[in-house]
Amino acid sequence: MTHVNRPAPDSPLPTASALASKARDFRLRMAVIDCETDAALDRTRDRHGRTVHADAAAAARAHRDQAALEAYATHLAPHAEALLDAARLALDELPPARHLTGWRAVLDGLASSAAEIRRALDRPAAPGSPAERAQHAALWPHLTAWADHSPIASNLADQRDGHHYKAPLSDEEQQLWTARARAAQTRGALELTESWYAADGQPITLAYLVGDDDSTVVALRGDPGVPGWQVIGHFAHEYEAGKALPAPVPPGVLRSDISRFNRPAPAPELSLQDLIRDVVEGHSAGDASNALLGAVQRGYAAGPMVRLQELLETSSQFASALETVQGRQIAARLSALGRQIEFLTREVEEAAEDLGATVAVLPPHRTPVLRTRPRPAVDTTPPAPPPRASMTARHR
Repeated sequence: MTHVNRPAPDSPLPTASALASKARDFRLRMAVIDCETDAALDRTRDRHGRTVHADAAAAARAHRDQAALEAYATHLAPHAEALLDAARLALDELPPARHLTGWRAVLDGLASSAAEIRRALDRPAAPGSPAERAQHAALWPHLTAWADHSPIASNLADQRDGHHYKAPLSDEEQQLWTARARAAQTRGALELTESWYAADGQPITLAYLVGDDDSTVVALRGDPGVPGWQVIGHFAHEYEAGKALPAPVPPGVLRSDISRFNRPAPAPELSLQDLIRDVVEGHSAGDASNALLGAVQRGYAAGPMVRLQELLETSSQFASALETVQGRQIAARLSALGRQIEFLTREVEEAAEDLGATVAVLPPHRTPVLRTRPRPAVDTTPPAPPPRASMTARHR
């Protein structure tokens, strides 16, 4: 049975930052559970990723579900509603921005998941029964929703308790520092180091303004790749900048339905090393042909070249989703590289088929070499050792 640590009725309400810390503790525990489960599931698969021990895999997932529910009961169950209330209050105080509607939907989804988990904690199934395992399995999507998306609630709660940004530069200073930074960018002396989005949806970038003898940390608002960005502060070091500038909000995601805790089972695949070994150990043209065809195989168990093309296409989508000028330029480059890989894949496939059609085998004069030398017979005289070079006497 899972026990919930409920706060005492007369205990003071935790601060918004303390509530956010509880959610962080839960996410850390879930990350550990995820790593342990991955290791356990890996032991149930063969070298190609196929599950060969189904019972052990089911047991690993059941243990994962129970551990996740216990982590939620320990860290979040007493505080989930208060955290969501603090997050909603902070959300209502933010200026209009594109991401706020999505964040509000996330908070509503977390509230729904918290209600489902609360009902299960209040009415647990019999310990160790199939009903308990089914109950825990049904809660897994709700638990992972909190593990994946509670950073938004935590960040909003922290924003409510955090500092309020005040522009450190006057209009005249801002114009002066912006002109200096743009001149440095022109001569390649503006080194970008970090970027994030503020709560108002504006991007902020830290950069080093490199001088002859030293460098200064400057903060830019806007896309550094296009005209119009401005310097909003200069600092001695990055720590000072982090204390003075608007706090970062959680970054976005490439695909809204992706969860690190609910990854699909890995598709069986052959590594390039395996395919190379198949060629080296082969005897006929068909052996090498099959290895090449494995590299360009499409579908569920796609080969390495097809996976490489998928990687380039996905990375192109990511670069485009950054919504920056440089991101769009790099996205175009990656897309072009993906088309080149597609062309190479077709060429390799045709060459593999032509190689297999030769039905040739390696000629017999390509004989193997024994890896071990034969031991001499017992009654044979061992070979004489090589003569030792005479030592020249040393004289003082």
